[in-house]
Amino acid sequence: MHVEAEGGDVSSETLRVLVIGGGVAGCAAGILLSRGGAAVDLVEQQASVTALGSGITLQGNALRVLRELRVLDEVLERGFPFEMVGLRTPAGDLLAAFPDFKTGGPDLPAALGMRRPELARILVEAALASGVTVRLGTTVLALDDDDATVLGTFSDATTSRYDLVIGADGVNSLTRRQLGIDNEPVPLGMGIFRIFCERPASIDRTDLIYGGLCYIAGFCPTSEESMYAYLIEDSHDRTAMSPEELLSLVRELAGHYHGPWDDISERLVDASQINYTWFETHLVGGPWNRGRVVLIGDAAHSCPPTLAQGAAMALEDASVLAELVLSRAEIDDELFALFMDRRYERVKTVVDNSVQLCTWLLEHNQEADLPGMFARNAAMLTAPA
Repeated sequence: MHVEAEGGDVSSETLRVLVIGGGVAGCAAGILLSRGGAAVDLVEQQASVTALGSGITLQGNALRVLRELRVLDEVLERGFPFEMVGLRTPAGDLLAAFPDFKTGGPDLPAALGMRRPELARILVEAALASGVTVRLGTTVLALDDDDATVLGTFSDATTSRYDLVIGADGVNSLTRRQLGIDNEPVPLGMGIFRIFCERPASIDRTDLIYGGLCYIAGFCPTSEESMYAYLIEDSHDRTAMSPEELLSLVRELAGHYHGPWDDISERLVDASQINYTWFETHLVGGPWNRGRVVLIGDAAHSCPPTLAQGAAMALEDASVLAELVLSRAEIDDELFALFMDRRYERVKTVVDNSVQLCTWLLEHNQEADLPGMFARNAAMLTAPA
């Protein structure tokens, strides 16, 4: 499928950019570069705009980039913003409710929940509206970099030359492998059930339960009508289980939690709305580019969702890279060095802290300084990327 947005002709001197991957990072980079005057092709191997999982939590620093993308108003309309977070016991008793960290600044919500497919749709539509050419069901077969340009060869038997290629094709990135980077995600020993369901009126923020039968039982509203809940356990191979068997297991696990979970359990009726994945992590340690091809988002780094920062890090990558590309006359080593100076340590801290929280939970560490780690992480993220 070949989708083109309306737009004028571009001159031979226009920066030509290929973005590989139509997820959060790829769409964000495409939008910003196209609005800055670049001619952007975006290719996505899937034949339709989809997103795995049921819901997503976007912290304030993610919302800050969505405002830069000019989609914040629609995100706020389609999602469910909130300012507080709660901690409960497995019995449902509220231990504390406190203001969440406002990492996007005082004028943005602390956090927002929404459906992943809805966010994907908003970003793809914004990419098209900005002038990005989107080609669905298309794979990059080869990238040949001659130092001056990169020749892309595609699965639809076409080729094109680009000044810059951005690999934003996710955690199992083919681009990363094509570049000869052998850093692959490793499992952390935890699995997560995500369950999308109707939102009870009693749920208007994220509440977390640490402990009980699962490591974490939590939930997040995603709209006035919907929400997603999640249960984190030791990782198991659930691939042989039918949707109905998964639903039965989720209902059994959820039955060990009470308070708002009693309302949630009543609504766990649709087996098609359950997603199960393992926690994985990776971080490309050196420069994220090879020549004129650079990785961003989950292609370069991934972390468990314990700090809800995966999408935020991807959006920040796109924002910083676009800013640097549009402010410089050349695509050169200095540009990529500046990109790493801006991104690497910030991303590494988020990845390390996310993994550290998993380690503490797996070890049942009662001395872990969770509040201190959350506060330090938020303080770092409050400063713009």
